[in-house]
Amino acid sequence: MGTTTDATTTRHLDRPDGRIAYEVHPARGAERGLVLAVPGMGDLRSTYRFLAPALAAAGYRVVAADLRGHGDSDATFSEYGDEATAGDVVALLEALREEGQPVAVVGSSMAAGSAVLAAAQRPDLVDDLVLLGPFVRDPQASALARWATASLVRVLMVPAWAAVTWRSFLPRLYAGARPGDFDAHRAAIVASLRRPGHAAAFSRTTRTSHAPAEAALPAVGARVLVVVGAADPDFPDPRAEASWIAGRVSGRVVLVDDAGHYPHAQRPDVVVPAVRDFLAAGQEARRA
Repeated sequence: MGTTTDATTTRHLDRPDGRIAYEVHPARGAERGLVLAVPGMGDLRSTYRFLAPALAAAGYRVVAADLRGHGDSDATFSEYGDEATAGDVVALLEALREEGQPVAVVGSSMAAGSAVLAAAQRPDLVDDLVLLGPFVRDPQASALARWATASLVRVLMVPAWAAVTWRSFLPRLYAGARPGDFDAHRAAIVASLRRPGHAAAFSRTTRTSHAPAEAALPAVGARVLVVVGAADPDFPDPRAEASWIAGRVSGRVVLVDDAGHYPHAQRPDVVVPAVRDFLAAGQEARRA
């Protein structure tokens, strides 16, 4: 795929049981590599509205994709969750990667686990991983975990209530600074959940296990950057969780102050240069 693709155009990749939606942000100038960015459960590819253009300006062709049953992707799939999404990541890379091109996969929240699985299964396709607010093992006693094991998760399992419940819960995940367009982004998420079949797909996605991603960590050979918000309510100790992940993949950690579960959207002033520098360092290392 060339670098003239219109980033505002929604494209689709055919998969068994449905289609995955994505958009392309063309590289400015000489292309330095491909970056595939995948959002977490209950989010949209527009979560990368700050990171994707910045990386494109730095010379990367950035593909931002929607999860199954989210955004512009179909909600006709028979399977959802980490492993199914990892298959979509691999399929997108196979379709969009150019021969010999460096590839980075960016995964937020649940999609971080899928990125780990894809990198472990297909090391020939993934050079760098950026894990944002990552779930790569099942949570123990976090705020979201406690909520997910109590009555609210049963509400999310009821598609008719999913949009309302998730709308109410999202502000907690944005602990710390919020982007100026938070209300508009949340409204777009709620509108997506109200599309036919999407609430049911979201409810099924909440049942995913991150145990396969945890088991795959030792097989990851890609360079890894772990980015967590210091106020992320999904982890009892965000720094400790990030350090635990980094220790198993020889990665490095960026702890983002005044940010919750979505540091790339809450503090792009910190995350954009960190990701840009990480990718540039990888290219320099490979050239050396």
